[in-house]
Order: sequence, then C-alpha cells, then structure tokens
Amino acid sequence: MKKKLVLLLALVLSIGTILAGCSKDSSTSEKGGKDGQPYEIKWYTIGTPQKDTDKVFAEVNKYLKTKINATVKMQQIDWGDWAQKSQVMINAGESFDIIFTNGTDYVQNAQKGAFVAIDDMLDKEGKDLKNAIDPSLLEGVKIDGKIYGVPTNKEAARQTVYTFNKRLVDKYNFDLTKVKTLADLEPMLKTIKEKESGVTPMATFKAYLPYDYTFNNEMPFAFPLEGDRDHVINQFDTDLAMSTYKTMHNYYKAGYLKEDAATSKDSWPMDVENWFVRMGDSQPYADLLWSRAAKYDLVSVPAEEPTTFNDSVSGSIQAISATSKNPKKAMEFLNLLNTDPYLRNLVDKGIEGEHYKKNDDGTIEDLPARVDKYNIPTYSIGNFFTLYLYQNDPKDKWDKFKEFNDAAKPSPTLGFHFNSDPVRSEIASITNISKEFYPALATGSVDPSEYLPKYNKKLKEAGIDKVLNEIQKQFDEWKSKQK
Repeated sequence: MKKKLVLLLALVLSIGTILAGCSKDSSTSEKGGKDGQPYEIKWYTIGTPQKDTDKVFAEVNKYLKTKINATVKMQQIDWGDWAQKSQVMINAGESFDIIFTNGTDYVQNAQKGAFVAIDDMLDKEGKDLKNAIDPSLLEGVKIDGKIYGVPTNKEAARQTVYTFNKRLVDKYNFDLTKVKTLADLEPMLKTIKEKESGVTPMATFKAYLPYDYTFNNEMPFAFPLEGDRDHVINQFDTDLAMSTYKTMHNYYKAGYLKEDAATSKDSWPMDVENWFVRMGDSQPYADLLWSRAAKYDLVSVPAEEPTTFNDSVSGSIQAISATSKNPKKAMEFLNLLNTDPYLRNLVDKGIEGEHYKKNDDGTIEDLPARVDKYNIPTYSIGNFFTLYLYQNDPKDKWDKFKEFNDAAKPSPTLGFHFNSDPVRSEIASITNISKEFYPALATGSVDPSEYLPKYNKKLKEAGIDKVLNEIQKQFDEWKSKQK
C-alpha cells in the first residue's frame, strides 16, 4: 500500500509539472511565439509587390520586436489577381493572421465565419485604436451587431462631385455656382462641343441617382436619402430615373459623349487633357490631389451632400482571420499600426532618408526610391490622421477630413448588411438583366421612354418583388434592434 501511495504521489507531481509547463507555454504564446520567440504575423494585402518590401519590413520588425514581441510578413497580391487569389486562400482555410478586405467581400466572408469578431479585443488589445477611429466607421462595419475588421480611419463619408477642367472653365468664364443638377451642365457642354474640337465634353460616366444602395447603383434596390428613408424601392421605377436618363439621352444625341459610351472599356486618365467634365467621389482637398496627379488644374462642385454609407466606411478594412494562431497578437499589431506615427509612416512611406526625406518643418518629400521601389497604396493600410504631410499639403488637411466626416449625415442603412441567401437565384437573374440595361440607360445611349419600361418589366419577371420584400423584412428586423 505504501509503495502504491508513493507511486500515486509521484504521478500527481509529474502531472502537475507538465500542467505547469503547459501553462507557461500558453502564457508565453500570448506574449509572443513559441518559447517566447517573436510571433510572426502573416499579413496579406492588396497592391503590386514592391522591390524594397523586405528591406522596409526588416526595419518594421526591429521596432515590433521591442514593442509587442512580434514580426510581420507582409505579402502583397497584385490588383488584377487580388479578388480571386484572396478568396481562394480564405475558402481553402489557409492559415494566416490579417487580410485586407472591403465591401461585399468583407460582409460575405464575415457572415460565413472567415473572420474573427474583434469587439472584445477592441476593448483590450485594441483600445487605443478604438479611441482613434471615427465611431461611424466602426458602426458601419458591424454585421449582425459584431465588428469583424478594423476600418481605415479616413474620410468616412461619400460625396459625389462634378469635376471640371479648370482651364476651360476659366477660358469661357463658366459660373460653376449655378451647377446643382445634371441638367445645369447643358450650356457649358454645348459651348465645349462647338468650340473645343479635340475635347469630349463628358468623360464617359454614368448618370448618378442619389440613393442608398443595398448592393450598388446598378442594381434596383435602394433606400431614399430624403423623405421615406425606411422603405426599399426600385430606383429605376421612379420619376427621377426617367428624368435623369432623358437628360443623359439628350446629351448623348447632342454628341456630348462618345458614341460607344455604353460599351467602351477605355479609361479616362486625368493626365490626358481631352475631357471637360466627369463625375466621381470626393474628399477634402481632392482637387489639389487630382491636379497634382493630372499636372493641370481641376475644380469640382458637389452633386450631393456628404453622407456616410456602408460602402464609404467599408472601402478598406483589415480583418483578422479565423485561422490565426494568435488573434490577440494580430490585434496588438493593428492597434500599433493605427496609433503609432513612426510605424504607420514606416509601413506606408518606407525608410526615412532612403524612400523619403523629412524637411525642417516636419513635412516630407518622396525620393526616387519611394516611387520606383516602395510605392504601396496608402488607403489600404490604416489610419490617415497619423501620416506625415507632404510639402505642398495644406496644413489643415486632416482637420478638414475630420470636419468632412462630422458634417456628413448617416445613410438610412448604415450598419445594415443584407443576407442574400434566401433570394440568391432571383438576384443572379436580376444581375444579368441589369448588366444588359443599366449601362445603356445611364450613359444616355438609349431612349429611356422605351427602355426603362422594358427594364422594369424584366425585373418584375425575374422576381424583384420577392427580393424587395426580403430586404424590407431584414431591414425592419435590424432596425428594431437599433438603440
């Protein structure tokens, strides 16, 4: 009996020692990697792979080791390959820590469990980050009440604008203060058509209808921004759609757009001065940015008031993968990336003295190596408000961004994300119909009096009412849960 008790005691002590060791390893894992070594964070993001990425991240990792006992392996996937390759990795369950995502991809991957809900981590490992980000951005990326990614802290609102070639505006003394609607462009377009033979009056763009879209502006599911904001409609079955597309059709017949506007795949680069007016989304000091890129002056006027939409807050998100072996460490990195000016600018601009130089006043200038060897998309990384200003940037640039965000009103569906599973087949049919009709209508290439009724008839036959009812049902359920 005594021998058995001795053996039993020895066994208990051995198990205790093993458990203590496991506990120590677990604790170490939270601080870093195996046996206290720095945990390597695997980060996939969008953009053309750069020659100096390894050189820059050698500096990044020196800093991260001292700050959070971690290193980062950043891998970029080129623009054209991103959509397919990133989704293949997610579907295959590949093990990684952080991935860039946005829009519909973010919603669908979060809904199917590919990303970790980070609400609890935002209160702990990411508390500094949470305090730094515009609250409307975090609200807008919620899915079923949970946050599944860190949105880039930048302009949270969207404002569509008409952008003009300023040289031509000045040459003909056009009064842009009179431009409030699409129809107000007509006198200027007529002048350009008659007097500027080498200029296309309207760069190919599709007439914009101001709504809050459940999918995008090509699909017939939208919430009005004014009036009844609580009910989804088919925006193509409205008087506004008919009048807008009639105006575009008149412009098309007058020769203000290219004949192949509906089908042309040609882009309209701003650095080619062969257009007069175009439409696009703006931000504070956008004209300065665009003029710098185009190398001639541009000037814009708003086509709508700034509004915070789901797509304007979800245009750039860093999500933590459900396959991550250390989500808390990934969040520690994201927290630092979005709040530490040194790290944010190192990842974005490269190494001081090699990729950029800093001036005495704290502003910066790019060096040739920044353009040729380390030029990654700023919007895809993180918080804008810790970025160094360039020499010719306005001193109040980031203050204006904050004012822009504060002035924007939330869209009706900010934070609402539709689950399309119950009507997947109807949406597939409607998508194909919209691809057939929308480009021609929105560029004025066809007569809306004839084509809009045909479009809406086909939408009815494809089950649009069923989809509208499902969107309304889910929206009402979501709305009832809002504070």
